[in-house]
Amino acid sequence: MAGSVPMIGQTSPRNEKLTVPKRRWVKNVLIVAAVLVLIWLIVLPLAVVLTESLKKGWDVYIAALRDPDALSALKLTLLVAAITVPLNTIFGIAAAWAITKFKFRGRQLLITLIDLPFSISPVVAGLIYVLVFGSHGWLGPWLKEHDIHIIFALPGIVLATLFVTFPFVARELIPLMEDQGSQEEEAAVTLGARGWQVFWRVTLPNIKWGLLYGIVLCNARAMGEFGAVSVVSGHIRGETNTLPLHVEILYNEYQFSASFAVASLLLLLAVITLVLKSWFTRKSVH
Repeated sequence: MAGSVPMIGQTSPRNEKLTVPKRRWVKNVLIVAAVLVLIWLIVLPLAVVLTESLKKGWDVYIAALRDPDALSALKLTLLVAAITVPLNTIFGIAAAWAITKFKFRGRQLLITLIDLPFSISPVVAGLIYVLVFGSHGWLGPWLKEHDIHIIFALPGIVLATLFVTFPFVARELIPLMEDQGSQEEEAAVTLGARGWQVFWRVTLPNIKWGLLYGIVLCNARAMGEFGAVSVVSGHIRGETNTLPLHVEILYNEYQFSASFAVASLLLLLAVITLVLKSWFTRKSVH
């Protein structure tokens, strides 16, 4: 009827025509704002890195990457990642398994300790290792007496990187394993499966994509870590410099093209990480 009044809880066609354009306008503004922020904070810096690295031509770019110090930094970065990522993977799986499958005293304390590197500055973490293992630290005299080098050497870099990266795998697996529950594992145990059989045939297939996702993030952070490694490395060129530290040294020496050329390697790592992250996310969803 022409003079009918809409019932309570209903909106008239006239009101719908007024609200829909407004919602679309708000949505479009938010999308444009998000795109502009991403361009300003991500796309432009990446474009600057690529532009500056090739500013003096391919010869200078290739020479910067073939420099012995750059190659040494790359090898050290890969070596540190090759050590820390498997160790953090083992720890992450064990911690997630213990937290999600068992009830025990100190469970909440373990979760808090896993989250600790997220709340502590990497520089502070590096200073802690210097305080413990440095020449004037708690264990310094004993280490010096036995000719064991931790600080300003590979072991210190590995320890600092382990500290800042160990939450990634565990924090990725804990919510995933909590959502899946333990019914399948319990059923496998009742059928006679042992611990390792339960893990390899039941648990691992269910968490494999989340595990790979956490490994990718852990690896990216291990290769790109600067703060903690900077404190414990000593910045010894050709020996204890990782790629981020080498970029800083080149930039401070006004070798801008070389510094951006080496930085492009880290940029390539970031792009590969982003691609793998998106792929693993889609796999885990499906």
